[in-house]
Parts: sequence; C-alpha cells; structure tokens
Amino acid sequence: MKNSTSLTPEALQDCINLATGLFAPLTGFMKASDYRGVTDKMQLTSGEPWTIPISLDVDPETYRLSQHVPRLYLRYQDREIGFIEIADCYQVDIAADTIKVFNTGDLAHPGVAREHSRQPYRVGGKVVITEPQVQEGALTPEKTRNFFKAQGWKSVAGFQTRNPVHKAHEYLQRVALETCDGLFINPLVGWKKAGDFSETAVVNGYRAMLDEYYCGLRVHLDTLKTPMRYAGPREAIFHAIIRRNLGCSHFIIGRDHAGVGDYYGKYEAHDLARKLMAKHDLGITLLLLKEPFYCHKCEQIVSDNTCAHPHSERESISGTKIRAMLAQDQRPGERLMRKEVADAIISLKQHKFITE
Repeated sequence: MKNSTSLTPEALQDCINLATGLFAPLTGFMKASDYRGVTDKMQLTSGEPWTIPISLDVDPETYRLSQHVPRLYLRYQDREIGFIEIADCYQVDIAADTIKVFNTGDLAHPGVAREHSRQPYRVGGKVVITEPQVQEGALTPEKTRNFFKAQGWKSVAGFQTRNPVHKAHEYLQRVALETCDGLFINPLVGWKKAGDFSETAVVNGYRAMLDEYYCGLRVHLDTLKTPMRYAGPREAIFHAIIRRNLGCSHFIIGRDHAGVGDYYGKYEAHDLARKLMAKHDLGITLLLLKEPFYCHKCEQIVSDNTCAHPHSERESISGTKIRAMLAQDQRPGERLMRKEVADAIISLKQHKFITE
C-alpha cells in the first residue's frame, strides 16, 4: 500500500502554488531548517527573506511511515494528484510558533485558530504534480508575466485585497497608476474567516469598477488562491513576494495590511517592510502608502501626506461600516463606495458573505 495523505482544499492549493512557481524560491513544503528559519528569523536557510511557513501537516501514522520511504503520495477527493519527494519529517511546536508568526497566541485570532486545528507532524520536500487537471485555471507567474509583456508594461503595481473596492482602495490604486505602467488588482479568494466578503462579492464589485471607472485604463484583474492567514506585517511581505513572482515591479502596502481586529499596529507592516528592505533585496519596490480618508474641507479623498486639516474635518472610510451597510442592502454612499460597486454586491442578497 502506498504511503499517502489526503489533502484539504487549502493544502491542495499550496501544492499547486509550489509547483507553478508562485511561491518561488520554494519548490516544495518546507524542511525543518527552513521552517524554523522562517518562524524565528523570517528567512530561509539560503538567506532569502520569507515570512510565512509553508508546511504540510499529516496524521501520526503517515508521519511514521514517511520516515522510511522516499515518497508521500498526495490524494485529493480520492484521486492521486502527485507526490512529495520526502526530504524531511519533523514536529513543530504550534503554540510557540503561532506567537512568533502572528505575534499572538490568542485562539480568537482566525489565523492562530486555524494553525491550532492542524497536526504538529510535518513532511517536507519537493512537490510533483502528476495530474495536470488540478492546475487548470491556476494563476501562474508564466501567465501574468506574459500578459504584462504583451501589454508593454515594464512596471506593474500589485494590489492585494480580500474586500470589494471602496474609495480608499480606489485612491491608492490611482496613485499607483501615476507611478507604474500598469495596475494588477489581485484579490485573494482562498480560505477566509466567516463574515468576510465572498469571492463573488469581491469579484462582482471589481468588475463593476472596471466597467464603469477603470475602462480603458491600464488595469488587469485576476484572483489569487491561497488561504488568508491574517498575519499582519509578516503576511504583507509574503503577499509582496508572491506578486514579485507574478511579475509585479511594485506592491502597495497600506494601513493594517492583512490585519484583523486590533492585533497589529496601524503601520506595523510598514515598519517591518523598512526593516527587511534595509537587509535584503526583495526584488520588488514596496509602496508604503498612508491611509486615505475623506476631508470635508478639501472635499475629496486625501491622506496625511496631502492634507493637514484637523481630525474634525475627516471622515474615515471604514471597511467595518461599509460591510455593515451592505449586509443591510444599503448603499454606503458616494464618499465611501461607488454606487455601481455597491449595487453589484447588494444584488447578491444572501451570498455576499462567507458563512462558515
């Protein structure tokens, strides 16, 4: 009987992203040395910066068998889709590692809770996909780089989001278009916590934006399938590395990137970005942009860099407020979100949000 493991949808997506080069320089699940280098020092054993562990957890029996055979075969929905060339088997300290990666061990944090649901037994090694069908439609560096080249874009700004576009996002995207030849809007549509916007809501909102306001501009939309970790500053750098692999020359990091609740400081991701840029060549330029807001005195969307009016003149573009209004099928208003975007989401009725 073959030594095999059944993959979750998230683990399958990791396999695909490893095989296609989306997670380069990784070609497989991390060995213990890389895993510990990332959790402890945010770098691989090669010295290259990397901030989020990419590892495969298995059950105790599979872990035992994997220490004595060269391959671990990968199954998804009772179909063999590939294998791992086993390089290492090791155990992790989930409680200690989540504190290092997420800066908290609080089980109310969705990323921490998700890690605690996994096994501590890990198998590392190169991923080989033998069933090409599982990669059909996957976002790959080859596809995006070829597209950017065909457009003649020598500089491309990547924009990460898990939410529909609102006026603050639009402001940041237009700033990037002033700097770069093209803008790559790349919503994350992998696993997200209950209560987040659904993939359909995010994509429908952006399609309305492209049709009505970005039509004819140098904007490309495609989705990224990888789980949301909610790891704040570390995940901001992880997102930047992915977009570098996809061919972006620039990447936008705004307020509380990949944050959740009050676990991270407003510009903590900026601080980590500056720290890593001082030590490493990340291969991508990070655009560290301040939070946009509506100024009643200026009568437009501005930021701290372009407006010094008192806070009494400011109206925050609150994602929480926008989500609550859309949940009640209410338009948030033109200062917060384009009406066409709001209507595209409201039309989904009960399918606007992830429920489990």
